[in-house]
Amino acid sequence: MPGDLKFQKSHEWARVESDGTVTVGISDHAQSLLGDLVYVELPGVGDRVQAGNACAVVESVKAASDVYAPVSGEVVAVNEALSDKPETINEDAYGEGWIFVVKMENKDDLAELLDPDAYAELIEGEEH
Repeated sequence: MPGDLKFQKSHEWARVESDGTVTVGISDHAQSLLGDLVYVELPGVGDRVQAGNACAVVESVKAASDVYAPVSGEVVAVNEALSDKPETINEDAYGEGWIFVVKMENKDDLAELLDPDAYAELIEGEEH
């Protein structure tokens, strides 16, 4: 689990990039719970997302799961490659499997997120 990420309790990760935008995906733990992903519904570029609100969907053979925005702002990029290869999230959840990028409106949103250690504790607690 990369140390530069922040996490939501709902298993999304957020990485603040050098230009201040925030790349978002789902955690390796979340993709392993879902199993083989077969479809990703991406938000639209230009869409406004609200921290804590659903803005994308990942679907596996087992279930569909909402993806919640970790920060509020405008979607400035989406990972179009996932339309053809949703399994990229299974293979590389923290890298090529990113879902969308947000131009963050309020840095305070980040304070609401968990650091990797706190997230690791959370998922450990779920497993017992």
